[in-house]
Amino acid sequence: MAKYVCTICGYVYDEDLGDMDAGIEAGTLWEDVPEDYVCPLCGVGKEDFEEE
Repeated sequence: MAKYVCTICGYVYDEDLGDMDAGIEAGTLWEDVPEDYVCPLCGVGKEDFEEE
């Protein structure tokens, strides 16, 4: 499983953990995260994340 880092604030989306606050289950691959997902810390879109 991979991790994706917000290039603006450094928040890490970990596929192993998901983002339960956003309703994204643990084990959800980045490609399966909805396109309208936003960083929970700074609010930027999915396009501003890069694979770690």
